[in-house]
Amino acid sequence: MTFPAPKPGLVIRYSFLWSHEADAGADEGSKDRPCAIVVAQKQVEGEVRTLVAAITHLEPDDPAAAMELPSAVSKALKLDGARHWLKLDELNRFVWPGYDLRQIPGRQGEYAYGMLPQPLFEELRVKILARNQAGKARTVKRD
Repeated sequence: MTFPAPKPGLVIRYSFLWSHEADAGADEGSKDRPCAIVVAQKQVEGEVRTLVAAITHLEPDDPAAAMELPSAVSKALKLDGARHWLKLDELNRFVWPGYDLRQIPGRQGEYAYGMLPQPLFEELRVKILARNQAGKARTVKRD
C-alpha cells in the first residue's frame, strides 16, 4: 500500500471526525469524505503532523465558517457535481498516514484527489488562521 506524500493543498479521502461527534464520545468519523491538508509538518521524531479541513456538501449556516469550492476545482478533483464547501472552523489533527486515510471509491489504491490551486489554498490557510485566532475553530486530535 503506497500513500501519497502529505503536502499542504493535497485533497485526500479521510474519515473526518466532527467536534460534536468527538464530544459525544466517538473516536471514528461517521463518514469518509474529501479533506484538504492544511499543514504537514515533519517532527524531530520523523512523524509528520497533519492538519486537515473537511469538504462537505452542507451549505454553512454561517458563511464565514466555510468557503465554497469553485465548480471548476471540484471537477478537476473529480468530486461529484454537487456544490462543496471547505470548512474553516473544524479541523482534524493526526500523524500521517494514520488509521483514517481511505481509498477513493472506485479508484483502487488511490487516496488523493489532487491538489487545490495555490491561490485557493492560500485563501483557505489565511481564513483558517483568522478563525483560529478569533477562537472560532476547533481541532479534534486523532492520534
